[in-house]
Amino acid sequence: MTVKFRGPLAIIAALGLTIMARPLAAQEKPFQPVVGQAGKDVVWVPTAPALVEKMLDMAQVTPQDIVMDLGSGDGRNVIAAARRGATAIGVEFNPDMVALANRLAREAGVADKATFIEGDMYTADISKATVMALFLLPDNLGKLRDKFMDLRPGTRLVLNTFAIPDWEADARETIQDDCTSWCTSLLYHVPAKVGGTWKTPQGELTLIQSFQNVTGTLTTDGKAVNVTGKLRGEHITLSAGSTELTGQVHGDRIEGRNWSAVRAGP
Repeated sequence: MTVKFRGPLAIIAALGLTIMARPLAAQEKPFQPVVGQAGKDVVWVPTAPALVEKMLDMAQVTPQDIVMDLGSGDGRNVIAAARRGATAIGVEFNPDMVALANRLAREAGVADKATFIEGDMYTADISKATVMALFLLPDNLGKLRDKFMDLRPGTRLVLNTFAIPDWEADARETIQDDCTSWCTSLLYHVPAKVGGTWKTPQGELTLIQSFQNVTGTLTTDGKAVNVTGKLRGEHITLSAGSTELTGQVHGDRIEGRNWSAVRAGP
């Protein structure tokens, strides 16, 4: 038996059928991000797959690493790191992006290694990271710079194109193949903190630190010699006149061949 609605009932019935059809159509079309779409802190522009691999190569990512990406988008940095056996974590504000990244990680077979957290990149806990793989703007990087400097010495940062303000990269490489834009990878090593006064067998060593670069003086028997140097994580190289000193920084001690230093003050 067919029931025909007339008047207002017919309108209601028609609307009901339309309203019911819309959710079904929406469910058939999964979320797809659009290049340039606005986010909380940055628009979404994906890193070329070839550059993702270059970034991870420069950071020398291994299964022993914990790799983090802030503003992880569709999860490509995290998924690529997980494919290398690393424990990989992405922090992303957009819940649709988080869901997409989780789906892509499952499809790539690395859901056990790749984790995506819905959250704010500025408040995220990055303290356990050994590698940060990022594509952020200078303004974002400047706000995060102090957090980066507080990471364990030797932590590697690899960035797509944009440098951290005032902090010189340790290395940079630009790829030509399979990349048409945003094709430069920058590598940083978080330096140990050595600014202050140190006691050494050679005399009193005073260092002033600016990221991985150091200057200062070595004073022996009242005579001061200018010092310049550089840090790569915990490894330090100093030149004092014709003397070159190399060593490893271990908190308040520096251990080198035929020399050592103990921190004496800030």
